[in-house]
Amino acid sequence: MWVKTGVNGKMAKKTKNATLKAILDLIRYENPSTQDEIAERLGITRRYVTKLLQPLISEKIIKRAYVIEPKKIDDFLKIYGEESIQVEQGTLRIIDLLRGMSDHIHKQLEMSFEALSQYNSELANEALKMDFITNNMHEKIRTSVDMALSMNPSSESSKINAFSEVASDLERIGDHSCQFANFTIKESYKIDPEMFKYIQEMYETSKKMITYSIDVFLDEKLNLKNKVMTFEEKLHLLQKRALNCIATQMAESSFEDTERSTYYLSLSRVVKALERIGDICVEIIDISREYHENIPRTTTPEQFRRKRKENYL
Repeated sequence: MWVKTGVNGKMAKKTKNATLKAILDLIRYENPSTQDEIAERLGITRRYVTKLLQPLISEKIIKRAYVIEPKKIDDFLKIYGEESIQVEQGTLRIIDLLRGMSDHIHKQLEMSFEALSQYNSELANEALKMDFITNNMHEKIRTSVDMALSMNPSSESSKINAFSEVASDLERIGDHSCQFANFTIKESYKIDPEMFKYIQEMYETSKKMITYSIDVFLDEKLNLKNKVMTFEEKLHLLQKRALNCIATQMAESSFEDTERSTYYLSLSRVVKALERIGDICVEIIDISREYHENIPRTTTPEQFRRKRKENYL
């Protein structure tokens, strides 16, 4: 199978293998539709492309639509003396799904908060419907991760599982954003301007944290890690001020006004939801550090790490 002896033969084989790998990479990542397109993209003749692909098509390693059969490709490449190349089938698709889920979470969060700010129950119901899509996206990513692991049992499972963990974190952010919609639908009072300024600032801060933490994980923008941690400190400071404001307003209201008491409890849950969104973003940063930098995650929950830091200060 294209084997020659001597130095020239080895060089020809090496060149042929390099070209074959380039063809396979093009098929895996860019989905060319014809051999002419492959030849044009790589700057080689169509005849040479046909010569290299024909054995793979005959062995059903590559299908006619130029899709690689992942279970066979490693064995085939070993014939040429190359190291086994792990085909990360589905990984790019999972990344695209995560990116789409992140965009959806931003829209869900924005609609939920808009419903809260306008005290609009119709918007709130639409935001709650979006959570069903969020749950479906999470399940789709989880299933895709399971498939990727089954197709590549030799892969680093911790790396692949990181996608599922981040999807779970995004799903939890969606759950917390439902607090805004539920408050709008169930409570009888609109949030007063003094209190809402804290809620607004917490929302803007947490929204930035989501964007930055996902950029760190998906696009390896590691320079954004410190910004996320800085925003986390700001978020917890705002939380304290917001809860103090709620406590003051509760003290000024009548104990007999049970409707008001329920309102303040629900308002506290809104504040807590925003704080939890920030904590989840920090968890995504921890996953990112392990994924990109091989830095193991701490086993200490984030809230205890924060309390230890506050005590130290």
